[in-house]
Amino acid sequence: MSPSVAVVGAGPAGTTLALGLLGHGCQVTLVTDRTAEEIRDGAVMSSQVTFESALDLETTLGVTALLPAAPSVDRLSFDLRTADGATSAFDAPLSAPARSVDLRLKLPAVLEAVQRLGGKVVVRNAGIEDVEELAARHDLVVISTGRGGLADLFEVDAERTPYSSPRRVAALTYLRGVAADPAGPALRYHVVEGVGECFTCPALTVDGPCDVMVVEGVPGGPADVWEDVRTPGEHLDRLRTVLAEHFPAEAVRIAGAELVDDRAVLRGTFTPVVRRPVGTLPSGATVLGMADAVVLNDPVTSQGANTAVKSASFYLDAIVNHTGAFDEDWMGQTFDHFWRGWARFATRWTNDWLQPRAPHQLAVLAEAGRLPGVAERIAAGFDDARLFEPWWFDEAASAAFLAEQRAAAGNRFDARDLRRALGQYATGVTVVTATHRGERFAMTANSFTSVSLNPPLVLWAAAVSSPSLPAFEAADRFAVNVLAADQHHLSRQFSTSGSDKFDGVALAGDDPPLLEGTVATFVCRRTERVDAGDHVVFLGEIESYDAPGGEPLVFHSGAYRLAAKHPDL
Repeated sequence: MSPSVAVVGAGPAGTTLALGLLGHGCQVTLVTDRTAEEIRDGAVMSSQVTFESALDLETTLGVTALLPAAPSVDRLSFDLRTADGATSAFDAPLSAPARSVDLRLKLPAVLEAVQRLGGKVVVRNAGIEDVEELAARHDLVVISTGRGGLADLFEVDAERTPYSSPRRVAALTYLRGVAADPAGPALRYHVVEGVGECFTCPALTVDGPCDVMVVEGVPGGPADVWEDVRTPGEHLDRLRTVLAEHFPAEAVRIAGAELVDDRAVLRGTFTPVVRRPVGTLPSGATVLGMADAVVLNDPVTSQGANTAVKSASFYLDAIVNHTGAFDEDWMGQTFDHFWRGWARFATRWTNDWLQPRAPHQLAVLAEAGRLPGVAERIAAGFDDARLFEPWWFDEAASAAFLAEQRAAAGNRFDARDLRRALGQYATGVTVVTATHRGERFAMTANSFTSVSLNPPLVLWAAAVSSPSLPAFEAADRFAVNVLAADQHHLSRQFSTSGSDKFDGVALAGDDPPLLEGTVATFVCRRTERVDAGDHVVFLGEIESYDAPGGEPLVFHSGAYRLAAKHPDL
């Protein structure tokens, strides 16, 4: 029997999860503090920009079909001015268009779809007593809002929360009549050290196209000037003043602009926080926190919409693939998969962005204006913040990354386009593991292939730049773990540099490490190492294997996929 799930909070994460659950036959109650009509007629709520991978999920989950087409955002245009007056700038295409849709348009459409599909929509400003009632009547309660004191159910995770106060004062404005970017629609991002950031992009609001503009001022700095603003007109006047003083390129663009409506402005602050995902009600019942209720990031890197959709997707997979009670252990594991597979990367990058740029980061931004590969990696990182690991945060890794990009700039093929072309070959996804001097090492690889049955040989390739390469070169044996469809979080976890790759990972063996839940594992004796350009190829003879089978994880065209039997067979 399908589980009954109550979702408290009808923001992007809550509505998307509810829609996805209904698509899997679950019984759903969605609690919202406003009706669809009240949301449409209310004030703007966010500066959401949704990038490629989250848009793909919205399409899969049925959100995209409910909405009119939004203007595309095709590029990232970036410039920086440091405190000493030095500047850097670059312009890079996004791998696929991003979109920005006013939540006053999106949320009512999804709410109404939830109701049409048989979900129960309850309009209530839910508090603890309401959640108690829901917990008594449902198999699982998911909290995706911190309103009504519900955030207090979830303890702050001090180790993952570096800030105790807001790092920016944000002012959001929806405008009509903004002059178009002559180079085409873009996320235009300006940074002035000591002042803050300004970013803007084309968007779709309740009655048509518009532009969204956000100014994020450093508290106490020259752009922290919104406290005395009371009316929408005063807000627009103050915006013109701030732009003229600090972001003149945008001041010119809004010279003839006007507010979309008298509810098209928003001001506020955000204290970034990560909370523990399991909340305990006074009755002793437990609830699971999601999205902003447990991971709240400042909007400075435009990660909010993406994190909301990703959290809904991770939680949906965990719910529909689970049998048994939704107990505290399951809740913790569900959040942990989301944290390790997505949220930790977006959180780390966003929190770092709230600090002044380190010297090696300034060097990267300067090189982005000369090296298209660097600019494109930064642009792609807005879609998937894992791409900033480790080079954005580590000086040595940053130098190696720039050296790699300088070498690639001399290639006869465009690296981005060649990667796209090679990505048309669908592969499985593996995690290759080894033990060296008592320490475990691992990396994600889709280069694995069989070579020979007699003798039984396989091969895989590791990047020369991988920090784990020396360990694999020294180890006599390695294991290839072929991931199952529900292990995409492990693919991401093991593809990122760091000392905690194995944290929270269940093992079926330890020398070399064997992951639990895979569709196959192969323990191999390394027989040969071959230099191959920017990779090293390892050949190994299979010593033992296990193949319980199941649905494999597939990688194609830059995204995880599911395998399906061909309908003609």
